[in-house]
Amino acid sequence: MSKADNMLAVLWQLKSGRKMTARELAETLEINIRTVYRYIDALCASGVPILADSGHNGGYSLLPNFREAPLFFNAAEQKALVHAAIFAQEAGYPFGDALNSAVGKLKQYTNPEQLSAIERHEAGFDVIHPPTDSSLEAYLQMLEIAVADGHTLHMEYSKGNSSAVQSRSIDPYGLVHWKSKWYLVAYCHLRGELRSFRVDRIRVLFHTEGVFSRPPGFSARQFFMNNLLPDTSRQEQLVSIRIQGAPQAIAELCDHWLFSHTIVERTTDQIHMKMEEKAIRSYVPYFLMIQGKSIRVLEPALLKEQLIDVTSGLLEFYKQL
Repeated sequence: MSKADNMLAVLWQLKSGRKMTARELAETLEINIRTVYRYIDALCASGVPILADSGHNGGYSLLPNFREAPLFFNAAEQKALVHAAIFAQEAGYPFGDALNSAVGKLKQYTNPEQLSAIERHEAGFDVIHPPTDSSLEAYLQMLEIAVADGHTLHMEYSKGNSSAVQSRSIDPYGLVHWKSKWYLVAYCHLRGELRSFRVDRIRVLFHTEGVFSRPPGFSARQFFMNNLLPDTSRQEQLVSIRIQGAPQAIAELCDHWLFSHTIVERTTDQIHMKMEEKAIRSYVPYFLMIQGKSIRVLEPALLKEQLIDVTSGLLEFYKQL
C-alpha cells in the first residue's frame, strides 16, 4: 500500500477506540514499527489529536470527540470549502499557502468522480474583488498571530493622507475585513484607548516583549461597526431626513450600509431617516451625490445646503483646471 493508504489504515485502527501500541499497529498492518512511528508523527503534524501514553498500559489513542467525528466530507461540504477558499483568496487572506495546501489535500484524497464534481463546481464559481496588496501579507500574518497569542506589537503608522509617521505600541484585539480593506482593532498605548487602524497604513511592525489579555467576549467586528455607523441611541439629538426619489434609488439607499440602520419608515418612493447633525455636515452629502437627479431631499434644509456647497465646490474646482 502507499504511504497515504497506510496512514489512513493507522487512523482507522485508532478510530476503533482501543488503545494500541506501535508494535500492535505494526503487526496488524504488517509494516515496520519504525514506519508506524513516522506515520504517527505525520498524523500529529497534520492536526490529528493522537494521545501517547507511556508505561505498562501505554499506547496510542484518539481523543474521544475526534473518534466520533466523520473522517470525510460529503459532496456539499467539499463544494462549500472550495467556494469559501475562493472568497478568502480574493479578499487577500494572509495564509494563502496553507489554504491552497488544504484544498489540495481535499482534492488529492478523493476518487475520480468526486474530484470531477469538485472541479466542475469550482470552475463555475468566481468572485470579482478589487486587487489585493500582496505586500500586506507578512503584516497580516504577524497581526493575526499576535491577536491569537496576546503579544504586544510596536508599529510606525501613517494617519490618513499625512506623510508623518507616528510610533505606537499596540495590543491587537482583532482583524476586520471591510470594503476591500483590512483593519486592525487594537488598544493603543499612546492614546490609552481602543482604536481601529488601516493595515495598509502601517509602515513598520515588529514584536515586543509585552503580553496582554483580550477582554472576554470582545468582538472586533462589533467595536468596528459601532464606530463606523451613526449613533442612533440619542433620539432627541437626531435630525430627520426625508428623501423622495425613483423606487430603485430609494431601494438602494435603504440597502446601503450607512443608511439601513437609520430608517424610521419608507415607501416605494420615499424614505424617512434620523441621523446625527455631524454626519449630515460631513459624509452624508457625498453618499447621496451618487444617486444624482434620481432623488430629491425634502428635509432638512441643512442637508440641501450641504449638497449645494459640495457640488458648487466641485464645479468651481473643475472650472479652474
